[in-house]
Amino acid sequence: MNIAPRWSKPTAGIALLAAAALTASCSGGNPVTGGSGAPDATTSATPQAPTITITPAEGSKKVSPDKKIVVTAAGGTLDEVTIEGGDDQVTGTYNADKTRWISKGTLQPATSYKVTAKAGTTTTAGQFTTLKPERELKVADVTPNRKGEKIGVGAPIIVTFNQPVTEKAAVERALQVEAEKPVKGAWRWINDTVVIYRTATYWPAHQKVTFTADLSGVKAGKDTYGVEDYDTTLTIGAKVISKVDVDKKMMWVYKDGKRVKTMRISAGMGTTREYTTTSGVHLTMERANPVRMISPGRKKGDPGYYDVMINHAVRISNSGEYVHAKDNVWAQGVRNVSHGCVNARPDQAKWFHDTMQRGDVVDITGTDRALEWNNGWGFWQMSFNQWKKGSAIKEP
Repeated sequence: MNIAPRWSKPTAGIALLAAAALTASCSGGNPVTGGSGAPDATTSATPQAPTITITPAEGSKKVSPDKKIVVTAAGGTLDEVTIEGGDDQVTGTYNADKTRWISKGTLQPATSYKVTAKAGTTTTAGQFTTLKPERELKVADVTPNRKGEKIGVGAPIIVTFNQPVTEKAAVERALQVEAEKPVKGAWRWINDTVVIYRTATYWPAHQKVTFTADLSGVKAGKDTYGVEDYDTTLTIGAKVISKVDVDKKMMWVYKDGKRVKTMRISAGMGTTREYTTTSGVHLTMERANPVRMISPGRKKGDPGYYDVMINHAVRISNSGEYVHAKDNVWAQGVRNVSHGCVNARPDQAKWFHDTMQRGDVVDITGTDRALEWNNGWGFWQMSFNQWKKGSAIKEP
């Protein structure tokens, strides 16, 4: 006889508790409190603040003035970079995504700088000090550059430094010439302390020319840095061109294209090289009244010795050539009898002396002795292509 198993029917209370437990488990509600069934809030991580790095590092000493300040941001972008210190404002540029800033130019030697940078909620500051150079580079002289002076259209800009320069390209890049009427020009180094600017053609007349030397912080050589900037304004006066024909014993002076003086002259007798006036483009360099002229390489009693005072003399070379006054009108326009100078009637020589500007052009023709490019201010004797080869910055 088969006996069927007997199953007990669960009570209603037990069934309800099971259902409630299942419901709570599936809905995510709180089985203890019987929550509404809404999901719990999700917890998010707090964004990390940007970090800023400044170079040179905080507290750095003896930093080279030609070193760049670099500020970088990680995890954000730079909002602001400010530099405090020195006499000149330090500027810089950001990269495309503003995560990096680099300073422009150079820093001042022996100067404390504070760098402050902001990126989002992060602000970072750092301080460092630049080194004091063993040798301080400065502009010692600029010629021609007297107060209130007007200079001629052929004038160079002769810059003399107080220290030898071996890093010539770096120093040359710090030198700027800006003219109201621009004309191409170039620098040429004469030696380690002198560099000269000459234009490709004569300066346009009647204008201002500004020369600037942004030397502060520029490395000029071993342990040598520029310590101060320099600037000056030069005034170009009238275009004065004098033409001297030794064969014709004549001199003509033109001002702004108009002939203003015709002068009979007597030039070098030409019996020796020493007594031959040099041909070529001379510049007026200085004037005096009187000038003591002594025969070079001779002593009293030697043949050809002289020691005389000459009135209204204008120097045009370093080999003893002047345009000056001499009361030998019998020779002027007739014979060349001087030791190499160009002499003229006293009243006309005085006029030339009184009206000359340093850098005026005196173009002499008619002799077989050429003016050397480095004899006085004979710089126009060299072609411009040759001249600019003396620059420390080579063209591509």
